[in-house]
Amino acid sequence: MKRKVLYYVVFAVAAAGAAAGSWIASLGSPSAPASAPLPAQSPDVSAIGADLRTVLAAHRKIIVLTQDEAALSAEGREQARRVGQQLFHENQERIGKLEAALATLLASGKPTRFDAVGSLLDYVESGEGLYDADRLAFRETMQSLLALVAKDSSLPAIKLHKRISEDLDALAEIERNYEKEIRAVFGRFESRAIALKREKWDSYVAHLNTLYRRDDILKEYGVILAYPARPEPSEPPAPAAAAQAAIEKGEIFGKTLPKKTVVLTFDDGPHRRYSEEIAAILKQYNAPAVFFSVGRNIGSLDAQGKARLNGGADVMRRLKQSGYVLANHSFSHAQLSKQSGEGLRAEILNTDTLLKAVDPQRSALFRFPYGARNREAMQALESAQLTSVMWNIDSLDWADPVPSSIADRVLRSVDKEGRGIILFHDIHERTVKALPAILDRLVADGYQFAGWDGERFKVSGAAPPAPVARAAATGYANSWALVVGIDKYQKWPQLQYAVRDAEGVGQLLVQKFGFAPEHVITLKNEQATRSGILAAFHERLAHGNLQPNDRIFVFFAGHGATRKLSSGRDLGYIVPVDADPDRLATDAIPMTEIQNIAESLPAKHALFVMDACYSGLGLTRGAANASFLRDNAKRLGRQMLTAGGTDQLVSDGGPNGHSVFTWTLLQGLSGKADLNGDSLITGTELAAYVAPAVSSVSQQTPAFGSLPGSEGGEFVFELPEESEFLNTGTAQLSNDAIALNTKLDAQASAPAASVVVKDLQGGETRISAPAAVPVSNRQKAQRANDQGLLLYKEKQYAQAEAQFTEALRLRPNFALAANNLGFVFYKQERYAEAARWFENAVKMDPSRAIAYMNLGDAYARGGDRDKAKGAYKTYLELAPSGSGASYAKEQLGKM
Repeated sequence: MKRKVLYYVVFAVAAAGAAAGSWIASLGSPSAPASAPLPAQSPDVSAIGADLRTVLAAHRKIIVLTQDEAALSAEGREQARRVGQQLFHENQERIGKLEAALATLLASGKPTRFDAVGSLLDYVESGEGLYDADRLAFRETMQSLLALVAKDSSLPAIKLHKRISEDLDALAEIERNYEKEIRAVFGRFESRAIALKREKWDSYVAHLNTLYRRDDILKEYGVILAYPARPEPSEPPAPAAAAQAAIEKGEIFGKTLPKKTVVLTFDDGPHRRYSEEIAAILKQYNAPAVFFSVGRNIGSLDAQGKARLNGGADVMRRLKQSGYVLANHSFSHAQLSKQSGEGLRAEILNTDTLLKAVDPQRSALFRFPYGARNREAMQALESAQLTSVMWNIDSLDWADPVPSSIADRVLRSVDKEGRGIILFHDIHERTVKALPAILDRLVADGYQFAGWDGERFKVSGAAPPAPVARAAATGYANSWALVVGIDKYQKWPQLQYAVRDAEGVGQLLVQKFGFAPEHVITLKNEQATRSGILAAFHERLAHGNLQPNDRIFVFFAGHGATRKLSSGRDLGYIVPVDADPDRLATDAIPMTEIQNIAESLPAKHALFVMDACYSGLGLTRGAANASFLRDNAKRLGRQMLTAGGTDQLVSDGGPNGHSVFTWTLLQGLSGKADLNGDSLITGTELAAYVAPAVSSVSQQTPAFGSLPGSEGGEFVFELPEESEFLNTGTAQLSNDAIALNTKLDAQASAPAASVVVKDLQGGETRISAPAAVPVSNRQKAQRANDQGLLLYKEKQYAQAEAQFTEALRLRPNFALAANNLGFVFYKQERYAEAARWFENAVKMDPSRAIAYMNLGDAYARGGDRDKAKGAYKTYLELAPSGSGASYAKEQLGKM
């Protein structure tokens, strides 16, 4: 029972979250100091336990040093931050040694190793004197421990893995509780907002102030702050100030950048995971950055001074290939103002040698650890032909454990400074979490990101991708899916369509929306047991794979059931393949568990689509917000769309062996659910298309809503730009599919309309499509072309012609739309008009082979054999091994 304590604490905190006063106080006053000893163990475990307590002490001291900085003088803030950074880096080394000791323990093969680790977890979970905010100090160590345990397939290891996973879920909940305190005012950015809303955090800080004093921590590191000086008349600079001014000459500071320009810099990596996650986020915003790396994280030098690179160098190479600048942050992160002679030069030059081994064109940028430098250090830098880069905006991500607080601090500082070089660190998950919210706000406020061009920081001349808001809405790092389809139930009636539905959805996610195949987890028939489905959520997704900036799409096709509880409330279930109808409560998966899973997933946005009928899940009401796309990236989203309610049967008469619901879903995702025409399909738009359409052709009433824990975020599909040149090989829908689509489209919501849909308790809720994201004429043209493709495949030629015509009005040199317009004419046997548009297409894009094939067909059908021969020959010159080569040769043989 002991390992459950942390979870009980979390849920008690969540339940009392809205109450006045400190939620920490609800834990009870600590009766023992946090340094209370761990249970008696082997010397190795005792040493690890001591390291845990030291890690916690440093975590607490950093918070004490940096809290209430406004009360300090500028010099006091600088000294406190410098000591805090030193504590932080010492702690990073300590954590590294702690993880190495845990790895050695788990690899030892000792039969008591799991019990030993269990005793350490006892301390993290329920150690006397620990506050929940203290436990955040152990989060990254717990993540590493989870990965270490996962390497062992024994039963004790599996049990330990589950225990650590549960603890990580609880730590995520602790972080969310602190985030909620700030998120309530996030976006207002008034100077008093945080002070008014952080009473709970202040309770924790007040406790820390009973344990540590800032002055004592500073004194321990050789710093004593002077009394505030009385104002004195202006005098010439003192010798010390003059010396500092001489040091700063020739350095790069953020204050010299143009207005509304920022430089993003990341120190202390490379990190085996977080560096590349940060790079992926930056890529979504087309934002350049500089990564200042510590040499020992890249490799070492042998006796002859040659570089020996390690795995960190591979991360650096990938950063370089992605277009980011690599720079020097010393070899060991020593305080170089206290170094001299060969030791000082080695700190600079050894890392420079390693960087050149990774990238011969490495940048000539250097950042002093802690910003600490003196005249000798600057001279050594000049001798190495390197330039010092400082910062004027410190994220304090090395000190603050709460991502939204980091984001708030950076944005306040940027508002104040108006420009600058921002200091981040790429070795913490909290930086990864904070970054999207920071970038969203900077983009929305018109800031530009400057990159290093070899001589200076400047904004690239390339125009940013349009629209800006789309990057904020769809800036996912990775896309994941869990797709489940069950036909062959063991004890329930057999189904005919579910596996095919699951396969169709999985293929669409990969082929149309770019989900990586290895990220689409598919469970069919005998694979879709209760344990198999839950393991996919907990083992393959929730821990170690899903990241905070990812999205996950969940699709279930199979039986659903509803059970009436003694309270009179309905409870819905999804039915795994091995469920017994007489043991529904134990064999099936209740929707309450799906709710819990949805809340525990660390992804940004999740969308559950259930092609099954049941009731009994209370959804929170969600309404469209005209400005949501701008804010969407910083709001968690947890949404669900179901096929129907209690006692309803899923209709399986859809085309191509699909259920009506899944066929409608697939049509919506093909582009029909883009109700506002901005090439984005939100979860709300999908429901607004699917729900009334399915209701109009079946006895089902689909339901939609946001799950508890959602914060208004929307799952977003970005429709890819279709590049299909219509030709004789283009498939069209069957007559029954066209007939059903005609009925479905008759019920589709108009762009500005709202629709009423069911919630899963049988009530009703009104939803509407969000305001469209502004798009360029080029994007409007692409959207018109894509709509034309859909209409062509439904044999709606007049409407398709209108869409392709609109595309060419918006973008006169659009070869794709010209070809497709020509083919609509060709299909209607209007060969002369078709030929003219195929001619236009090849003028616009002379390398497009398929347009020459179409042109040859149009000439041939129009009776101009000579021109047809010329077009077919050109096709064969461009695509001698193309799919139409044999056809072209056959046509030439007939002439």
